[in-house]
Amino acid sequence: MEICGKVQPITFVEPDSPARCAGLQPGDVLLSINDSPVVDLIDYEALTTHRALKISVQRGDKTIDFVLHKETYEPLGLCFETTLMSRMMTCRNHCVFCFIDQMPKGVRSSLNVKDDDWRMSFIMGNYVTLTNVSDREFRRILERRVSPLYVSVHATDPDVRTRIMRNPSAGRIMERLSALRDSGLRFHAQIVLCRSLNDGEILLKTLSDLSSLVPACSSVAIVPVGVTKYRDGLPALGTFDREQSRDVIAAVEALQGEYLQRYGTRLAFLSDEWYLNAALPIPPTEAYEDFDQIENGVGLLRSFEEDFRYALSERSPRKAPKRFSIAGGTAAYPFFRELYRELEPYGIETELYPIPNLWFGGNVHVAGLVTGSDLIAELGGKPLCGSLLIPKNMLRETENVFLDGMTLSDVEERLGVTIRTFFDGTELISLLFEE
Repeated sequence: MEICGKVQPITFVEPDSPARCAGLQPGDVLLSINDSPVVDLIDYEALTTHRALKISVQRGDKTIDFVLHKETYEPLGLCFETTLMSRMMTCRNHCVFCFIDQMPKGVRSSLNVKDDDWRMSFIMGNYVTLTNVSDREFRRILERRVSPLYVSVHATDPDVRTRIMRNPSAGRIMERLSALRDSGLRFHAQIVLCRSLNDGEILLKTLSDLSSLVPACSSVAIVPVGVTKYRDGLPALGTFDREQSRDVIAAVEALQGEYLQRYGTRLAFLSDEWYLNAALPIPPTEAYEDFDQIENGVGLLRSFEEDFRYALSERSPRKAPKRFSIAGGTAAYPFFRELYRELEPYGIETELYPIPNLWFGGNVHVAGLVTGSDLIAELGGKPLCGSLLIPKNMLRETENVFLDGMTLSDVEERLGVTIRTFFDGTELISLLFEE
């Protein structure tokens, strides 16, 4: 993948900013800063830290230079159409387990966008493969000291990784990760594990290769593959039953002890799904160290429990007992059923509803993939207690919209209840103790 091209035109110049005082205008196209080309936000942020700047822009058919002075790290005051200041890089892989390829037809277009943009990895923590990055663009990563990155590795064996991603350039992953290490940069890794594809000896080799890059390799998340019913024309994928999940846990936990002794970190961390699938207790808080991989579902339940118990310890029993309805995924139902019993001495009873994920075919069981239609199918006609409480991760990050396109108000109307959302254990306690 080549560099994105020229930066987007300036859309707005902040009043009284250095850029406004120098004479820059909306519509100008930023070409270079101190004679260094500007491709995107990464270049812009690196080049505008200086106090003295020569700004070159294209205005109409003319190139105009501006010289300005500002305080170190003072914002220049330019706004662009998007945060990246240029188009997003999309994925050229055809991964056998790509979740976007397993979406039903007719979903909103944003759900079909395959992002594989290393800049979003640096800014937002999105996972990228580095497979779609040209040598020229990869050199820019090294030159701009972009760290940490979040890298989807899956396998370090070149043939296996190429087979997984169905991209002939996928086999260069250790070359790229070694270059990050040699440049003093760090990365977090992810392995989506598929039975009989990259598990067993392949997983052990992958972890061995990644451990050789410590401390550049800061952590590795291992998550089980998610399979929906919409796989027509896609390769068959093996999932893990209870005993197979226990085998994965035993293998990885044995390595954690070895890595902890050798490197001072467990390095490889299993997502909560493994323990739920295996019907084993979630590990203690210290097993997750800094919770670096919590966005991958690694330690999410333990973190929720900690927040929940701490917030609950600061409360007094309710003056009037109250009953609440709470919906969640089926996988974590036993965990939350036990946790919520701790509310009973505080005058709070909960009716916990595990919601089967029918929209994706019943093969995925986490709360974040529960849809509005799933809630309606499971809860329609049931005696819900006042408000229905659901995790915020059922909804799109910035909108009250479920994955199936239903809005929060649509579901409220169909179920005849008010729906309240909570982000973590602290927010849930706040909702439960509201008068």
